[in-house]
Amino acid sequence: MKWTLTGAAALLIAGCSPALNWRTVPLPEADLTITLPCKPDQATRTVELAGAPVELSMVGCDADGATFAVSHAALADPAQVGAALTHWRAAMLARLGAGAEAGAKDVPYAPRGTLPLPQSVRTVAQGQRPDGSAVVAQAVWFARATGPQVRLYHAVVYTAKPRPEVADQFFAGLALP
Repeated sequence: MKWTLTGAAALLIAGCSPALNWRTVPLPEADLTITLPCKPDQATRTVELAGAPVELSMVGCDADGATFAVSHAALADPAQVGAALTHWRAAMLARLGAGAEAGAKDVPYAPRGTLPLPQSVRTVAQGQRPDGSAVVAQAVWFARATGPQVRLYHAVVYTAKPRPEVADQFFAGLALP
């Protein structure tokens, strides 16, 4: 029992380390509130998802040896939502290098208020950064109907070694109204 409590306390302390100063960040254009452990930078660019150009907005930061990012985009054609999420996941895994796709582990991921899609997943994959160093990506993809459009979401934590407790805390901070 003593070891169980000690292990649980260690996990809590790791997720709440002073280097991770968690704060709530509203993203009104995405109808989403997120929790980040650092002051975020923001960017927007046009990308292709499922054969259509979309405006992709990104918010992210680096803290305690980890990169945290949330991206979102409106998709005009709701019929393409599954293909778009699949394309987005494949693009992220491709950036991790050869073998990341084959070793990726998925579990269903559908926060309250999202569309129940088989492409809504939480993925853990190992790969390499552009400089060749090892990286672990823990990521989620999901979608939500917003009027005639569907909004797509992606959140990811990149770390040198697996840190599931940090990813759990980050993903728990994704809140749709």
